[in-house]
Amino acid sequence: MFHMNYDLEIEKAAQKITSENAKTVCIQLPEGLKPRANEIAEELEQKTGATIIIWLGSCYGACDIPLQVELLGVDLIIQWGHSEWR
Repeated sequence: MFHMNYDLEIEKAAQKITSENAKTVCIQLPEGLKPRANEIAEELEQKTGATIIIWLGSCYGACDIPLQVELLGVDLIIQWGHSEWR
């Protein structure tokens, strides 16, 4: 089986959650990272104490923000696999 190692910058994500004082966070992952979603969520929860919600819907680029999560009271959305918006 072929494995690739990626730097998901979990520490950077945890710092952002903490600095924003976010209590409920949605993480959005590209298809290739979705199998690791629980692992990523658990690590962020341990580091921050925030509740992490995993968005498993389709994603078609940085402009495809899961707006439906607003109904859940999400404080912050963290996306992996997108180009940074400036």
